[in-house]
Amino acid sequence: MSSLHRQLSQLLRVWRWRRRVEVSLYPAPGFHCSTYCSTTSEPVNPLEIHKKKLFLWFSHLPQEEKQFGGCFSPETMHVDPLILERKFEESAGLLSSPLQTQTPFSPSVTVEQLFEPTDGWSAGRGLNVLLYGAVGTGKSTMVRKLVLDWCAGNTLTHFKLLVPFSCEDLGQLSKAASLRDLVSRKYLHLRKHPLLSGEGDQAKDVLFLFNGMEKMKLDFRIGATELCSDPNEVLVPGVVVVNLLRKYLLPEASILVTTRLSALDRIPQKYVSRYAQICGFNDPARQRAYFTGRLLQQSGETVCNHDAQALIELLYLNLQRESQLAAACFLPSYCWLTCATLHFLHFTDANAPIRTLTGIYTSFLRLNFGGEVLGTGTGTNVPIQEHHNSLMLYVVRTVGKLAFDGVTYKRTSFSEKELEQWIGGKTKTDEELRQLAMFRTDVLDFFLAPCVESGKHLPEGPSENDEMRYVFAVPAMQEYLAALYVVLGENKSALEKLTRKVSVAIGPASEDVNALVNIFSKFIPLRIFAVFNLLKLFPKLYEKIISRNKGSIARTMAAEMFRTEDSYNEDVLDQVEQSLLGVHGPQPQQYCEGQPFELYPIFMGGLLHYGNRVLLQQLGCSIKSTTVAQITRALRKHLLSKPQPPEELMDLLVLLYEFQNPRLTAEVLASIRSIRLSNIRMTPLKCFVLSSVLSCAPASYHLEELNLSSCLLTHGMIQMLRPAFRHTHNLNLQFNSLGPESCILLRDLLLDPKSSVRSLQLCDNPLLESGASTLLEMLPENQSLAHLSLMHTGLGDQGALELAEKLQQHTGLQELNVAYNNIGDNAALALVDACREHPSIHTVHLYLNPLSDVGKQSLYVRGVPKSHGDSGQRVRVLASVTEGSDLSEDWHPILSVIRENASSWDRERVKQQLKVFLSDLEWGRQQQQSLWKRLHFRRVEKGVRQTLKMLEKDTVPPPTKCSK
Repeated sequence: MSSLHRQLSQLLRVWRWRRRVEVSLYPAPGFHCSTYCSTTSEPVNPLEIHKKKLFLWFSHLPQEEKQFGGCFSPETMHVDPLILERKFEESAGLLSSPLQTQTPFSPSVTVEQLFEPTDGWSAGRGLNVLLYGAVGTGKSTMVRKLVLDWCAGNTLTHFKLLVPFSCEDLGQLSKAASLRDLVSRKYLHLRKHPLLSGEGDQAKDVLFLFNGMEKMKLDFRIGATELCSDPNEVLVPGVVVVNLLRKYLLPEASILVTTRLSALDRIPQKYVSRYAQICGFNDPARQRAYFTGRLLQQSGETVCNHDAQALIELLYLNLQRESQLAAACFLPSYCWLTCATLHFLHFTDANAPIRTLTGIYTSFLRLNFGGEVLGTGTGTNVPIQEHHNSLMLYVVRTVGKLAFDGVTYKRTSFSEKELEQWIGGKTKTDEELRQLAMFRTDVLDFFLAPCVESGKHLPEGPSENDEMRYVFAVPAMQEYLAALYVVLGENKSALEKLTRKVSVAIGPASEDVNALVNIFSKFIPLRIFAVFNLLKLFPKLYEKIISRNKGSIARTMAAEMFRTEDSYNEDVLDQVEQSLLGVHGPQPQQYCEGQPFELYPIFMGGLLHYGNRVLLQQLGCSIKSTTVAQITRALRKHLLSKPQPPEELMDLLVLLYEFQNPRLTAEVLASIRSIRLSNIRMTPLKCFVLSSVLSCAPASYHLEELNLSSCLLTHGMIQMLRPAFRHTHNLNLQFNSLGPESCILLRDLLLDPKSSVRSLQLCDNPLLESGASTLLEMLPENQSLAHLSLMHTGLGDQGALELAEKLQQHTGLQELNVAYNNIGDNAALALVDACREHPSIHTVHLYLNPLSDVGKQSLYVRGVPKSHGDSGQRVRVLASVTEGSDLSEDWHPILSVIRENASSWDRERVKQQLKVFLSDLEWGRQQQQSLWKRLHFRRVEKGVRQTLKMLEKDTVPPPTKCSK
């Protein structure tokens, strides 16, 4: 009976095991794997289970990758970095310059080639391969791709089992465990697998992968680390790893270790079969392949792919120039930053989660330095994981201090002496010296690179002896680190540092002293109490000084935002794009000497956003909420807007967007009544910024004017800006090449009961008759529109007649501009008649239309009521510079409009109309008897001839704005 019960129990356990395997192997929704998924039952082989689970785990992309649209996979976006096999003597040196073009001494190898047998290694022992590289060269990405390729059977197929470990996880384990326990703790399905038993030579089919060896403390001394050959023996994780590398434990197994440069000597040379250096992307071809894999897959739309292909071509041209960007993109991490920034600038989607430029740079640093601490090197007993040893905080206090000094004195390049001064110049203890050495070896080259573009933005001029100068790998990184240095409060004055020390020392003691004073108050004279009350003063004094410091941060942000010498530079988003794609064509005019640092205050605002503060907290850089509140409170006083050029106004909008503080944005907007962004090259991102900022305003807020003329707006941008248009009284959309499809959006805008648009200017947009017909559908229901400009929109006679028919359905219209629309006499007369019968229209613009002399005279006659009893009203008709034999009262605005817009119009058509004006003026002058009137005619003739002469010489000024 007992044997039967035992058999039933065993069957029950087997059933539960198989049930658990089936549940764990059930594919996630949307996951498809042709290699392992089939119509038959799920595999029960532990190795197949292991491959499938590894594939699922390593296919998971970091949160930062989702900003590209979430449609990437590691297979499609991975580009193999350059890997060179090194000898131990070569591995002791640092990375070579990224701009060296000579053929490397060692040929390029793959990871699979590194595990081919060597001449001096025993056949019965596995290989230990040490793969090292600097920060950002792609070690972790290469490991992820290696694991995925092994799971898919594309590489290292002679290994039946691949066991990856994170050395960061192993370094944090305090409980002793055997090798098999370590494996089964992470990979339960490999528990008691025969390949890890140590019997025979089965371990020859096993590859252990230890990623990030610098995060573990390994001691290879025999006296400190006992020997072990039993996979079941319980030891500290570090001892287990040491015995694996010594080949005492599973000697047949092969091992791949990745580490940084500073940790190369932690594994003795005799335990390493091969050294290999991962060198990143050493040529523009690899960089271009990376950019293509990223940018071309961000959307399936053909239009977006064309835009992405154009971006890649511009980027590749800039890389081929051996620019500073090419030196930065030697590191794959900076290729990622470049792609993320370009994706942000060009493919922002209103439906996607909100992303900011500050958030991209913060995510970039978290990807490279998340959880990193600054160790103390070999031979020390200092714990590796300490909060105050945050590597990112060390970066801020050293490189950030250098960046802040450069921004303060408008410098972008630094000599070796300056690097020595700012980075580790005050180190004293042995521990600080070891940390500095590790930092210089692993991290410093990540942020600073030798200057390539000599003579550009270097106000200090060439130095003596042609010493090497260094710049930040990406210019914006200098401004980001300088902003982080300030916001974290690291730029304290001597008074603040002294007051803080005294406050920290006295503050805790003051409570105990107060208790003693209360006890002895009956025995101590009253005058002595004043001395003890000083103990309470220091913490309060420190708080006042700190709050004053936060106010200075706010003043710095406002001062840097509105520097007079930067007022007419390109807006900050265009500057970021030019730093990546270069400048193709004429160089933009600069109105200040040296490098502008307009991103610096914007980064300061963006770093105060809660999302960025959370990421920085993970990096060991804490920005307290009280600090944010104090800076924000002081910032309100300095951001109340004064009139700014369009470029500076765009920068202010970007600052408010990066800040992501709706309350502050609403308060700043309350002081802004007009937004003039004419001639700004609008992009989807800028439209999204404008719309997002205006969405923070209350429903009662309205702009008097929103000027977006000559901004290269498209239909998609108009759709993105529609929420912003609802806040506007005067909407100027001239010179934007908007077609008939945009009229649907504008019609819906004007039909929106919450819309308050009073003036709509659509001059020089090819709306055509169909677009105008669609737009006029709003007339029966819209009651807010008072001024409508359809000049040079391709209206034609049919459009003018349709407008005349529908005018009576709208009672609020006051001024109508249909000039330069190829409207003939009959259509013009019908339109003027309809306007005369309209209760409120007082002005109609009809100049530059093919009107006959008789037609013009009829228009002026029709515009004036026949008698006092006539039901119609007087309508000003602007058809020419003359009215019969007299000058028109509106000749000057007509000529002004022609001068301002002639550069974008048909030159021959405009010259023909000007010649007609001259004929009319000459005939009218001959009819005049008064010398004064003749002189007036000649004055107007002179203005027309000057405009005609400018057209013939092609010296007409660029368009600025149209008349209404």
